[in-house]
Amino acid sequence: MLQGLRVAMDEVVLVTGASGYIGSHIVANLLARGRIVRAALRAPDDPERVDHLLALPIGEGGSLDVVKMDLFDADEVNAAVAGCSDVIHAAAALYVGKSDPQKDVVDPSLIGTQNICDAIDATDSVKRLVHTSSTAAIRPTKYEDGVCFTSESWADDATVENNAYGLAKAGAEKLVREWHANKDENTRPRLVTIHPCVVFGPPLSKRHLGGSLSYIEALYKRTMPKSLPVHINIVDVRDVAESHVRALTEGEPCGRYLVIGGDMWMKDVADILRTAYPERKWPKGFFLTLSA
Repeated sequence: MLQGLRVAMDEVVLVTGASGYIGSHIVANLLARGRIVRAALRAPDDPERVDHLLALPIGEGGSLDVVKMDLFDADEVNAAVAGCSDVIHAAAALYVGKSDPQKDVVDPSLIGTQNICDAIDATDSVKRLVHTSSTAAIRPTKYEDGVCFTSESWADDATVENNAYGLAKAGAEKLVREWHANKDENTRPRLVTIHPCVVFGPPLSKRHLGGSLSYIEALYKRTMPKSLPVHINIVDVRDVAESHVRALTEGEPCGRYLVIGGDMWMKDVADILRTAYPERKWPKGFFLTLSA
């Protein structure tokens, strides 16, 4: 059963990873609602990371404050969290192109999440925390056909070698849940975790063309293995952002929410792209192989 809460529009909401693909859309959603947004990112002086945020429309009463925050820097995290009523922790390191997944993917997720928890402990202002997890934190690396995953499922077999992203996401979520469980029920912030699958949809910056959008790039550049029939769960990035924002006021406390719009074969994705962009040279034979 959904539970609705009221949020005062003059309360500040912190979004970590605000310049990222999902984070940018969360900021856009909040600003459109007239929320006061504190957007935290590593390099606020970098136009490629900031200009698209500054160009977002802002609803009545809303405002945007861009602040520097490196998740490895506890002082910067403390300063970013201080005074906020809501925290949406969307910062994450993607596995794509990382040569050292432990250092570049797992450690930032764990250390960054711990610093967020410590920063919340250091202030009494935070009432609500939404943590961006993933279906990768729920789905094991190996599983039998037909298995049903639930809110009790975890990617417990993930390792740095076989699933660094799943290890990072599951580890960070377990960390925040253990921290939350050990806090006083009467004073701890309300926690909800959001679990998107493969996220597609319009990027707000050219920097967002990696990550899950690399699937589209692989189709266009024909780098996806011809013999591999790829089937994925997908969701629109705008729905992911909406889920995060609604989770501040709706949903069961401590709930884990899968955010999935549907599922498709990559051949079907390619067919849609071929119809939408007929001027592009989509290699039909390649996709026929995928659908076999």
